[in-house]
Amino acid sequence: MSPRRGPVSPARRVAFEVIRRTFEEGAFADRALPAAAARARLDRRDRGQAQRLAYGAIERRGTADALIASLAQRPVAELEPAVLAALRLGLFELLFADATPDHAAVDQAVELAKGGGAKRGAGLVNAVLRRAARERTALLAALDDATPAAAAIAHSLPAWLAELWWRELGAAEARSLMRASNEPAETALRVNPLRAELGVTIAELTALDGVGSASGPAPLAPRGALVVEGPLPDRILAGLARGELIAQSRASQAVVEVLEPQRGERVLDLCAGPGIKTTAIAARVGERGEVVAVEAASSRASQIRELCDRLGARAVRVVEADAAGDDLGAGYDRVLVDPPCSDLGTLAARPDARWRKSPETIARLADLQRRILAAGVRALRPGGRLVYSTCTISAAENEGTVRDVLDAGGDLEADDLGAAFAPLASARDRRFLQTRPDRDRTAGFFIARLVKG
Repeated sequence: MSPRRGPVSPARRVAFEVIRRTFEEGAFADRALPAAAARARLDRRDRGQAQRLAYGAIERRGTADALIASLAQRPVAELEPAVLAALRLGLFELLFADATPDHAAVDQAVELAKGGGAKRGAGLVNAVLRRAARERTALLAALDDATPAAAAIAHSLPAWLAELWWRELGAAEARSLMRASNEPAETALRVNPLRAELGVTIAELTALDGVGSASGPAPLAPRGALVVEGPLPDRILAGLARGELIAQSRASQAVVEVLEPQRGERVLDLCAGPGIKTTAIAARVGERGEVVAVEAASSRASQIRELCDRLGARAVRVVEADAAGDDLGAGYDRVLVDPPCSDLGTLAARPDARWRKSPETIARLADLQRRILAAGVRALRPGGRLVYSTCTISAAENEGTVRDVLDAGGDLEADDLGAAFAPLASARDRRFLQTRPDRDRTAGFFIARLVKG
């Protein structure tokens, strides 16, 4: 006889709501979670648990849905939404999380299904999850990644993406990258020299437990980069609130390292929202320099202005414009082209991103990227340098886009970044860099640097 079922924990209620909103309403998980947690008045500990459960279940949807279809002996599309959400959450807890006793994971999922209006379906939730608990070892052992189709289920990624990486990277590299997509993203920070004294702040923070200076091949370990293991200490939370620190992956920081903005220079930052790299550039050029940050969306332009105010980046001028079509001026010393991309290098930090993309997304974005890159080239002065960067791992958006612009003429040459930073060189074209979540333990960024003759 199972223990008497108690009330559902507040953290699970929030996780269940976020899962449903993500898949039923198309909400972004990283926006739905804070809103739901605030409504439920979760404390810091419960909010952390809700995030782990929600994000984990969303990431593992592909694996869960394949198992649900097998265990329930029916297509997942035939299940009531509340039943499907409860099963996705319950299977994540049973198969991929260690902190919850089996009976609690099952019972709480049953109660969530009932509370979601699926009282009849609650019996199915109970049966499927109890069977999954009994057969857990065999179910996990049956998951293999011998083929792209099998790997997509085992690592919970869309089949088209498994096939893309298999084709572009090879089987072994694709498997490694897919595994890393389900591992926790790094927590990296940048000390903001506009609000804090760099050396003093680094010394103070690296003395804290779990905080260390960034490591890795240059340019992944710039001065001022920190990596945190575990929960953020109160001192770091306070530094973030005061603008002394800003969350930024080491790969994102590497983009500005490769751009190398100098004091007093005039820099164009295309597609600048939300402004994290913009403020890093501003810290390099100083008050005598200028950073023109271009952003088409008014809401994101406002985000940039607010961030610049908080971080003290007074050299920034925000311009609301179309980076691909509007006249952005000319004669810039340096240009950063950081266009919209498929985000395939940041899947570990964006749990629902993998389910929002498609091959058509990549084709559409690659066309836009070429047009934005061409606009950036036109704005660059002779002898100036342009960095093209994305946070994705996709040949069409990365090497293919840069080669197309180089082949179009315009007196451009690509710097051989692979010669300078060999451990990060792209396997497809060693003039360019490609960071990898599996190899470098940071986000997957592509970086190319072009010089105008």
